Amino acid sequence: MASDRMASPRSSSRQSSSLSSSPMSTRMQSLHVDSVQRWMEDLRHMTEVECMCVLQAKPIGVEEDAQQGELIVAVGAGDHVARNNLQTLLRRALVVSTELGKMFQRLEKGRWQRVHSTAVRANCHVRSLVHEYSAARSTPPEMQKYERSLLEKCLELTNITERCLHTDDEFFLKSMREAIHDILTDVSDSFSNMIDMALANEIRLLIRQIDSSDSVHTIGSAISNLLSLTQDGPQLCSIIAKEGAVVVLFKICRQDRFRGLYAHALRTVASICCVEEGISQLDKVDGILCLADILTDDSSVEAARAEAAAVVAQITSPHHTSTQHLASFLESMHDIVTALIKLCESASCGEVFLLASAALANITFFDSMACEILLQLNAIHILLQACRDRQRVDTPYSKDQVVTILANLSVLEQCAPEVMQDQGIERLLLLLGEKPTSPSPSEGAACERVQQKAAVTLARLSRDPEVAQTAIQLKAVPFLIELCRSPTERNNSDSVLVACLAALRRLAAGCPDSIEAADHQQLIKPRLVDSFLLCSNMEESFV
Repeated sequence: MASDRMASPRSSSRQSSSLSSSPMSTRMQSLHVDSVQRWMEDLRHMTEVECMCVLQAKPIGVEEDAQQGELIVAVGAGDHVARNNLQTLLRRALVVSTELGKMFQRLEKGRWQRVHSTAVRANCHVRSLVHEYSAARSTPPEMQKYERSLLEKCLELTNITERCLHTDDEFFLKSMREAIHDILTDVSDSFSNMIDMALANEIRLLIRQIDSSDSVHTIGSAISNLLSLTQDGPQLCSIIAKEGAVVVLFKICRQDRFRGLYAHALRTVASICCVEEGISQLDKVDGILCLADILTDDSSVEAARAEAAAVVAQITSPHHTSTQHLASFLESMHDIVTALIKLCESASCGEVFLLASAALANITFFDSMACEILLQLNAIHILLQACRDRQRVDTPYSKDQVVTILANLSVLEQCAPEVMQDQGIERLLLLLGEKPTSPSPSEGAACERVQQKAAVTLARLSRDPEVAQTAIQLKAVPFLIELCRSPTERNNSDSVLVACLAALRRLAAGCPDSIEAADHQQLIKPRLVDSFLLCSNMEESFV
């Protein structure tokens, strides 16, 4: 029966998530800043580099009493200095990675003049970045090794591209193209490694600040900076996890004097746990037990319990390949599921309900015992009541979580009477008609999932003759036929079409007289794949 259960969509701590590793350039491009603001911030770096080009890449000195570059952390500086250092480092790295990308493109086209000019610019950018960072920090020995190697390769790249400007020998240029490509690849790899080390060094300082300080304000500021960094992509989250952030954040969540920071710390943990390294760290420090304690503690504020639910949703996402951590989760599952359904019932707003229901949706996907626990806890009544409350269930994303839980619960035979008791069939038919209210692609995709799972749930429940009869009385058959025949009614989704055909056939099997002969001939009698092809190619008729 487990294979028959519905997979919930990936449930991160917010409406969508996202989450596969990306290379350095992709990570850098995630810095969403207004274009004019970005230009003004980068202008200083660009003009400095032009000056350095004139001086043959010799860095311009600074006065002793002047601030030695943007990456310096001044003593007693403001709360945002550490974050600004990291953002500056990322921006400078973006400039370099962009130049290296241009070099690859121009090298392929054989535009030697531009290849050389780009190599000079990249060389100057790298030297400027290394010079400023070294002035701002005591660079670790391992990173110094990468810096020296990188600077040597950049200089070699500049020299070899210059040689290509003074010849028209095609054979020579062809051999040089291969050599330059190899050097450029080495430069890109070395630069990526150096930046990762620099980021890890900065992140290490933030984590040390959280671990060693007794000041709520200082710790809160450092956590905010760490949370901000998690938004820059999975690769940065991986570095943050490897540096031990999850361990330190759970240390905060185990101290009563920092109760006011629980929600903030757990939101950061949820973001870090989009990568396997974060989940592994959570498992090592018995993080699931800590989450269970916070969720079941009546004295915990709603915000802390909501963020604990977000972490549960993240670590139980079916998109994670590793399931080793779920062994310890099973030990606390009953307590966690009980706390989550209570949170759904008492949620003061839509976001809290979304986080709690997303966690439940994922849990019901990977363990059938959770479904039995939920039935014992009167979950169907609680969820269907929530659907009638616009304050809690106010978006397709929340409805997606609810209908995922219902779809997974509908595998159990004892589910049908409870759904009938709370007028659940009427609610499923309303969910079948879910439409997006904006052109947002993510909202459209959520509506498709709601429709599909509502149809699947209806099909499963219709094994019970009483449910099937009720659905027919509520005119479910003509509604399903309309969804099959009208692409716009099903949001042009093939998955919704398949689910509606399956539900229609289940109802027809129990009540053959409920479907007219023409509809039976096209939608019931043929093989499912033939009916699907007929409906998916159907043109809408406008009369």
